[in-house]
Amino acid sequence: MAAPVKKNDRKIVYIEDLTHDGNGVAKVDGYPLFIQGALPEETAEIHVLKTLKNYGFAKIVEIIKPSPDRVKAPCIYFGKCGGCQLQHLSYEGQLKWKENMVRNVMKRIGKIDAPVLPVKGMQDPWNYRNKSQIPFSMTETGPIAGFYKSKSHEIVDMERCLIQVGEADEMMANLKKELTEIGIVPYNEESHQGMLRHVVVRKGRATGEVMIVLVTNQHKFPQKDAAIELIRKLVPNVTSIVQNINIEKTNVILGNETVTLWGKDFIEDTIGGVRFEISARSFYQVNPVQTEVLYKQALDYAQLTGDETVIDAYCGIGTISLFLAQKAKQVMGVEIVEQAIEDAKRNAEINGFTNTYFEAGPAEEVIPRWYADGKVADVLVVDPPRKGCDEALLNTIIEQKPKRVVYVSCNPATLVRDLRILEDGGYKTMEVQPVDMFPQTTHCEAVAWLELAD
Repeated sequence: MAAPVKKNDRKIVYIEDLTHDGNGVAKVDGYPLFIQGALPEETAEIHVLKTLKNYGFAKIVEIIKPSPDRVKAPCIYFGKCGGCQLQHLSYEGQLKWKENMVRNVMKRIGKIDAPVLPVKGMQDPWNYRNKSQIPFSMTETGPIAGFYKSKSHEIVDMERCLIQVGEADEMMANLKKELTEIGIVPYNEESHQGMLRHVVVRKGRATGEVMIVLVTNQHKFPQKDAAIELIRKLVPNVTSIVQNINIEKTNVILGNETVTLWGKDFIEDTIGGVRFEISARSFYQVNPVQTEVLYKQALDYAQLTGDETVIDAYCGIGTISLFLAQKAKQVMGVEIVEQAIEDAKRNAEINGFTNTYFEAGPAEEVIPRWYADGKVADVLVVDPPRKGCDEALLNTIIEQKPKRVVYVSCNPATLVRDLRILEDGGYKTMEVQPVDMFPQTTHCEAVAWLELAD
């Protein structure tokens, strides 16, 4: 059956929703059109750009009736850079949309009838990112640095970003202007030539410590002293300057080898009174203000009295584990990345925790062995990557039957898929609390509380 619209058609449509990419969704005789820049509750004249069998794409010609939540995006790069999708939607509107999005996937996809609470948002939803990964490149007109256009490897040359810290702006705006003077040539992705691939900026929100990571396409760094001098001039509060070597033809930003050029090997930060050491390659949540909100919610749902044994699957460097260890009898963390486990042990040590145990390996293999050894969890916490929990781990949870599960999610779609599996395996979802970790974007985290059904 042919689509009810064709390329170059003009239509007046009503925008019903947003996609996960932030595009408006309108329907013509049931046929979805995705429209960049459109917002829910708007009426717009649109121009059809492309039609496929099941959906099409269009652009706005004129907004006839704007959304009451539409605002002027404050960033001059909005719509070019792919980092933010929702700056044209008021922050109240963003939180409302994220709450509805989580509630809809719970009901439509998961068929789960648990309460979804209003999203916990930020008081100041700007300059929140404590980590920025800035690609550099060389063009005919000179070095550029910024962020990628949406779904591309084309860099938008930028001077500042409204969701990152000022030190990252300094690197993005001014380092590129002085690179060639000290003999550093930015990387060219197509030819695999040039030295500087990325600059990664990390900042401890509580401590103010700053790490600058120079990701290079070679081991030798003859301009090392000049680079250190330049960075210290641009960012006077820098405490660590590191070289990371990545000589592969890859989209992966960091390589496996890291060399400290100046200062400490790590920076420190604290969340909720717990101290963490963060190296160039450590995983650490990029929004520390909301991380504390997220982890406190997980701790509230765990309902610890001091007598419980808790298992933390996907424990990473122990961030959630150490939050839980403040209230639990014992916390056991498992994580497949060995370096993360070493970091978790170190973080437990520097905070003086004696009631934690960390082991590297697949959670679906390690946890059954713990149970066989008599190490039984009262509460099990999972914080998986965007793809959600490994199916084998979900089966392990269902088989081992901890009485309470706390699921920390960065992807509502996979959260709901996994909740459905756990509900079919004997659990009941009691409540879901969304948390806005990434204002101005379509991403939304959530914490779910499940109890083993009687």
